Amino acid sequence: MPIRQLSETMINQIAAGEVIERPASVVKELVENALDAGASRVEVVTAGGGLNLIRVTDDGSGIPEQELALAVARHCTSKLSHDIHDIRSLGFRGEALPSIGSVARLSIRSRTAGGDSAAEIGIDGGRVSAVKPAAANRGTTVEVRDLFFATPARLKFMKGERAESSATSDVVKRIAIAFPAVRFTLTGADRSTLELPATSDTPEGRLARVAQVMGKDFPDNAIAIDAAREGVHLAGHVSIPSYTRANALQQYAYVNGRPVRDKLIAGAIRGAFADVLPRDRHAVTVLFLSLDPSTVDVNVHPAKADVRFRDPGLVRGLIVGAIREALAAAGIRAATTGAAGMMAAFRPGATPYAHPGPANGHRSYEAAYYASGSGGFDPLRSAQRPLEMGEARAPRNGFAESDQAAFDTGPLASADVRAGMAEPTEALLGMVLGAARAQVHENYIVAQTRDSLVIVDQHAAHERLVYEALKNALHSRAVPSQMLLLPEIVDLPEEDAERLAMHSETLARFGLGLERFGPGAVAVRETPSMLGETNVQQLVRDLADEIADNDTVETLKERLDRIAATMACHGSVRSGRLLKAEEMNALLRQMEATPGSGTCNHGRPTYIELKLADIERLFGRR
Repeated sequence: MPIRQLSETMINQIAAGEVIERPASVVKELVENALDAGASRVEVVTAGGGLNLIRVTDDGSGIPEQELALAVARHCTSKLSHDIHDIRSLGFRGEALPSIGSVARLSIRSRTAGGDSAAEIGIDGGRVSAVKPAAANRGTTVEVRDLFFATPARLKFMKGERAESSATSDVVKRIAIAFPAVRFTLTGADRSTLELPATSDTPEGRLARVAQVMGKDFPDNAIAIDAAREGVHLAGHVSIPSYTRANALQQYAYVNGRPVRDKLIAGAIRGAFADVLPRDRHAVTVLFLSLDPSTVDVNVHPAKADVRFRDPGLVRGLIVGAIREALAAAGIRAATTGAAGMMAAFRPGATPYAHPGPANGHRSYEAAYYASGSGGFDPLRSAQRPLEMGEARAPRNGFAESDQAAFDTGPLASADVRAGMAEPTEALLGMVLGAARAQVHENYIVAQTRDSLVIVDQHAAHERLVYEALKNALHSRAVPSQMLLLPEIVDLPEEDAERLAMHSETLARFGLGLERFGPGAVAVRETPSMLGETNVQQLVRDLADEIADNDTVETLKERLDRIAATMACHGSVRSGRLLKAEEMNALLRQMEATPGSGTCNHGRPTYIELKLADIERLFGRR
């Protein structure tokens, strides 16, 4: 077949395959155009999950009548200067509108602030109609109908209406977080409406917008982030370790105001929370990175969701360090949702939340909190069953000696401790975890503050304290290493060997001694003693891959931290050990002084707090 020039329509359809994946992609492009036009109000209407109709209306600057034809032509844009490295707008490629018009029926109606009237242009499967007069207010309305009618094969890959509507909602929310001063509305065919009123472009206004999107619980369970390093500024909020989600969908990241889904940022968030979350839980985050546009490439993919940093190690280090520092500075905090879960457990028909815990055998995070369930109240098995309901449901007096024996629980395991305790001082009651009042079931410390009841899992709490002490000892000095009888030679690509050699001093501090061994190889002479017998070849290759991706050696550090966590688990106070009053209070004070002690090494909460007001509600006092 001879070489020939593709038609303009086919070129646009090929481009649409990269830019327009689903209705949510159309909404993203059109909303970004509205924001680039300076809109203060953006309204989105969809039908059929966006496949039948997408309408985006804004009150931005509008498009002059004489420029409408250019607006739907490929590679025509008003947002890019002569420097591709100086991108300060959301859109810049000039592909979105012609790509949409090549696979759908597109119409654009617009009026500028100084215009006497509006004008309209349409594209039907790639065929552009003439510009004509129209009636409209200031701003632009873009209407997309019958998406992918010109490429019906794409329709087979679309999901159901509900799934497509959900994806569109997520796109609008993700963009709205970055523009709190703009009012957003999203209306679907089922008359469901998402309304995000404008707040302000201040820290308080941004947090208010985040609460609109992520729920009112987030601000009460979030920690502010504000850090800078070498021209890169990081701001935003992250959740406390006891406030998590089962997936990473509520991790929002922005680079110079652009919503992105970047693997480096996601990996940095995982690394920052690695010590305090279980592997099946994810932090809730909203992070804004600001840096010189010339040091980040947003033109990696036509969808503009991926970015590349000139110095990825700097960005990763900033995120990990800032989050860990913020978690440490925030001290010990319990999620405000914990009390609500406990309250739900006391309601009629409630059952403990059952969740198959992580592979390490510990209960999952949810199992530590109670949530209402579908199981009913079984009076026969309840400790509070009516006295007249025996095992065989035979009528019983309820006051016979044998019946009263059921209430004889014997001496409390910690009665001696409770009796020997002095009344707590006002200073102790004012502490975060208060004063220890009792130990129940030989594992749970019951403490009292001025306005709450605190229940502490002594094993989980001490496990975290031991782990943090081990980590501090581990990283405050060089890690002990063991000399290999014979050096292990690891063959690598030349560039990987060079990267490892450049980081050899840092690796030596962690107990891994290596050096170049000719072209394309390194010789490993020492390994960390804590690792014992390890697969040196795999370890070195993993490190080389990580350095290539992130310019860090976190893999080795994380392995050592995991060993420290195992040692802490086996070396902490075990369940079943009776503690004296002084020991319980000492444990509470250590928890208050130790960063991250709100969760154990496996991500389970170490304590739950129930406010006095909640307790009074349980007894009908409020």
